[in-house]
Amino acid sequence: MGIREIFLGLAFALIWSSAFTSAKIAMNDAPPFLFLSVRFLISGIIALLIARLFFEKQLLKRSDWAIIIVFGICQNTIYLGLNFVAMKWIEASHAAIIASFLPLIVATLSWVFLNERINLLGCLGLILGLFGILLVMSNKLTSNFDVIGTWFCIFGVIALAIATIVVRNSAKENTLSIIGFQMLIGSFTLFPISLFFETWEINLTYSLFWAFTYTTLFPGLFATMIWFKLLHLVGPIKAASFHFLNPFFGVLIAYWLLNEGLSLKQVIGVITVMIAIIILQKSRVAVRQNSNNQDWKH
Repeated sequence: MGIREIFLGLAFALIWSSAFTSAKIAMNDAPPFLFLSVRFLISGIIALLIARLFFEKQLLKRSDWAIIIVFGICQNTIYLGLNFVAMKWIEASHAAIIASFLPLIVATLSWVFLNERINLLGCLGLILGLFGILLVMSNKLTSNFDVIGTWFCIFGVIALAIATIVVRNSAKENTLSIIGFQMLIGSFTLFPISLFFETWEINLTYSLFWAFTYTTLFPGLFATMIWFKLLHLVGPIKAASFHFLNPFFGVLIAYWLLNEGLSLKQVIGVITVMIAIIILQKSRVAVRQNSNNQDWKH
């Protein structure tokens, strides 16, 4: 993995992790499904306008539309929908920590359904990453722990793992169009849910304005663009390993902006996670075809 890929992965992890804190801030003043539906609508329109500006005129194939629908529902409707609802009960750092289980889930689903496997070094990285996450999460299991919010985040990250695996087969030349349309899928599916199940009580505060603007442009649009690029460059397992950094950036940002707790055990866990990422990035991913193993070297 080159410097460009590492830089993209770090940038993605930082922006993505900040979304948990901005979501926590926004949920004090707006219902989650309505907030996300409007956010996705604006992000989707911006992405499609940019795609038009860059002359993305190729017609999307049927397979592209299948990816758009699956990705839009899994990441936007389920993953982000459940995470934003969970912010009503759990801390932003707690949600960021659960999201960092993504590499483990992606590796497991890839092994079970796609016959992909990683070598011993990669397995060591995954195990070490899990250990680091548990260290970071240990305090959260004993304080401010909410079962419903936690399970919402767990179901959400499983949906995100499915989206991560599916999107790697998307067309590289229509990335902005695919991003824009999958955002609109999220908006159109969440709006009726909000209409029937939420009370539209909105406090028009400065914090809501800035949280909405930041979440729409950075985690919503820029981070998704980086994520697609990263998936095309290194594949889903290695790209997902950058989610191991969610505890580090997520806990740090929540500590800085929301005054959420930070302990020495969490710091040690973060260092462990970072070592796990380095190990996993040096590993190789292989796919089994007709009983023969062929390595994919990224």
